[in-house]
Amino acid sequence: MAKDYYKILGVDKSATEADVKKAFRKLAHQYHPDKNGSGNAEKFKEINEAYQVLGNKDRRQQYDRFGFAGDAASGTNPFGQGFAGRGAQGGWDFSGFGNFSGNASNVDFDFDLGDIFDSFFGGSRSGRGGRSRKGASLEVEIEISLKEAAFGSRRDITIERDDNCQACSGSGAKDGSAFTTCPTCAGSGVINSTVFGNFRTQTPCPECRGQGKVIKEKCPECQGQGVEHKEENIAVEIPAGIEDGQSIRLSGRGNAGKNGVASGDLYIRVNVMEEEGFVREGDDFLSEYEIPFTLAALGGQIKVKTIDGEVKLKIPAGTPSGKKFILRGQGLGRLKARGRGDQVVTVQVAVPTKLTKKQKKLLEDFAQESDKKAWF
Repeated sequence: MAKDYYKILGVDKSATEADVKKAFRKLAHQYHPDKNGSGNAEKFKEINEAYQVLGNKDRRQQYDRFGFAGDAASGTNPFGQGFAGRGAQGGWDFSGFGNFSGNASNVDFDFDLGDIFDSFFGGSRSGRGGRSRKGASLEVEIEISLKEAAFGSRRDITIERDDNCQACSGSGAKDGSAFTTCPTCAGSGVINSTVFGNFRTQTPCPECRGQGKVIKEKCPECQGQGVEHKEENIAVEIPAGIEDGQSIRLSGRGNAGKNGVASGDLYIRVNVMEEEGFVREGDDFLSEYEIPFTLAALGGQIKVKTIDGEVKLKIPAGTPSGKKFILRGQGLGRLKARGRGDQVVTVQVAVPTKLTKKQKKLLEDFAQESDKKAWF
């Protein structure tokens, strides 16, 4: 009879991939063979088998459709390469697992379950082949003017973060030196165990979190955590040309990790305020001005607002509506290159809707004169 993998993991058939993963982690944590009291190797194997199927989209579809998944009764692997089913002799059949063949009684594996067990024991891994996790990263938002975005600026901000405890230098131990070798892993930082027949696992020691040592006497200031919460003033350099919504990363300025683990990063999200008269397009500014038709016809000058200040723009005689003028180097600083963008000024010719008698007479005379010139 086929196993009910949904029942084994305690989830419904409508469970999402995230629900399945969450259920697996919870049960694996509970029944892992190295877990004192509740450890159960057989239960752990069953949970893992269920997750190998339900945690994979294709295998789960096959299981829902056919109701079997290469279990002990059949010794088969209907899901093709990549699925390790249980063999007929009670071991595990790795015929579909990479380039291996045969069952576990003929193969000896060293397997590091890595991040799965990091999540079980919460904390960092170190020691033999391990790695230390950073502390949590932080994100704050600041608002800057368009001019600051154009030229760059410097801002002083205040954040709240976990920093290394000064009393123990972040170690968590009294006087920073009250440590002893972890009795659970004998200082190695890892626990070796055998599951699934001859299938060996190496997991971070749950007692010392992979450090290989434990605190003999906790620091009275931080109660052994190695961190203290405080406010900190930080100077932030905002580069010229930064886009609205972009973030600046300050490495190591996030929360400090517990017991001396490296600090996370600080992400500063920059919101650029809009300014009337300017529309940003990459490194350029776009602006639009309305000019009277007489100026467009006769030529002249207009005053244009730039991010640097007001400048005069020459309008040649006979300028049509929609004409674009480029003010070189009046845009934003380029974020990853030298120099600045431009400001593109578009002029729209305004046509009067109401005319005095004198204005109308002048335009009629102008039109007649224009017709004569065009005729001859």
